[in-house]
Amino acid sequence: MIDLRSDTVTRPSAGMLAAMTSAPLGDDVYGEDPTANQLEETVAGLLGHEAGLFTVTGSLANLLGVQALVPRGGELLCEASAHVVRAELGAHAAVSGVTTRTWIGPTDLTQVSALIAPDLGPYFVTTSAVSVENTHNFGGGAIQHGYDALADELESRGIPLHLDGARLWNAAVATGRTPASYAARAAAASVCLSKGLGAPVGSVLVGSAELIREARIWRKRLGAGWRQAGVLAAAGLYAVEHNIDRLAEDHANARVIAEVLADAAPGSVKPDQVDTNIVIADLAVTGKTVAEVVAAARAEGVLIGGVGATQLRVVTHLDASAADCRTAASTLAHILTH
Repeated sequence: MIDLRSDTVTRPSAGMLAAMTSAPLGDDVYGEDPTANQLEETVAGLLGHEAGLFTVTGSLANLLGVQALVPRGGELLCEASAHVVRAELGAHAAVSGVTTRTWIGPTDLTQVSALIAPDLGPYFVTTSAVSVENTHNFGGGAIQHGYDALADELESRGIPLHLDGARLWNAAVATGRTPASYAARAAAASVCLSKGLGAPVGSVLVGSAELIREARIWRKRLGAGWRQAGVLAAAGLYAVEHNIDRLAEDHANARVIAEVLADAAPGSVKPDQVDTNIVIADLAVTGKTVAEVVAAARAEGVLIGGVGATQLRVVTHLDASAADCRTAASTLAHILTH
């Protein structure tokens, strides 16, 4: 099977497994796991922050980061299809008491600024923070080019920025920018180690030393303290050290898939808008349903997913070679035209 449902389906490489089995270990609840500590320090340094916290998922990293910036009953602004409001099961409201309002589409300073609610006293909710997802998952892996202008505006208004950087590595490779040039603009930022980079599990939240100290307490309070976390942290370190630059290969493979699908079903994909490793194809122009295309592809040995009533999602990654991606693209093109 060629599995292009997500870049989370990868398996640890031989080098990564060797790093995991040879990692020095300790009890991370006591702060004594040297490999977990090294991962947190390394990622914090790469992202231009004082400290980091290794978490089991990006959802937990986002929960802790937003909670550190938004008081209970406070308001977070984000895009309407952002992961924090669409794919984290309402955790920010259910666990942290955070309310949200949203804008639609790419990060646009005018649109976001119009939503910001100032402190008008005890009768209205005040905007406490703004969250930006970069790259944007349900936006087709889009890079948020309005990010810097928004960061400037928020800084001038004293409103903290939260960066959901699950695929920030992809944005950095695609633009030639450093990850820190994005993450250092945010008061709290999360990055994933298992999306694109090939680690089996884990994300890292970064921020000030005080923010991470509080997040560490909440991580334990939520039952997510690690013991010998270095076994998994070693995979994350290996991923960061070996698998960032190669993301350009995934981007090139995604563009190939987009071009093939655009030829087969004109109007379904705009290849020049495929920024990174995610291709979203709209089947409305084909008359086919997501369910039938997904099923037909599976029968032909290609796994893909759906993200809407008419939208397919194809995600390239390090376990899908260029040849795999060309095969998958040809298979999908045949299905869409027959």
